[in-house]
Amino acid sequence: MSPPPSAYHPPVKRSVAIAGHKTSISLEPLFWDMLRAAAEDEGVAVAALVARIDAERIKSPTPPGLASAIRVWLVANR
Repeated sequence: MSPPPSAYHPPVKRSVAIAGHKTSISLEPLFWDMLRAAAEDEGVAVAALVARIDAERIKSPTPPGLASAIRVWLVANR
């Protein structure tokens, strides 16, 4: 099954506070929607979920960028 044409949208940049500092993250709207839904399912704020994903990614021997880590986390956990 193919995604609808509206799913092919350029990334949207948003600011999220992690550990007291703001960082900008660029994700496609589809991934922002998935991230909001995952945070809601877990009963946490989007920023809290992003902080958790960030903490997990920096433990990797070759940490990806934060946006890539979020996409991988969403695909692996949704």
